[in-house]
Amino acid sequence: MSLHHEITQRDLRSRSGEIMDAVEHGSTFVVTRSGTPIGELVPLRRRQAVTRAQFAWGSEHAPIIDLERFRADVDADISEEASDPYER
Repeated sequence: MSLHHEITQRDLRSRSGEIMDAVEHGSTFVVTRSGTPIGELVPLRRRQAVTRAQFAWGSEHAPIIDLERFRADVDADISEEASDPYER
């Protein structure tokens, strides 16, 4: 969950430790100068483990794949002979 906040350049200078902690925990900040947005602080995307509940939800809501149609589509796109990508 990402929270979005607007802060002034002065806030950033005086509360940088607190703001960086919030960014680390998912908050996003738009930095303003004289009321004009000049930049954005966003958390870096980090790999996270998927919980069992998230995996179950994703599995339940995934589209159903018709395996025969999938195989036919793959076969239609791939020729029988492999070609050398460096051969010209």
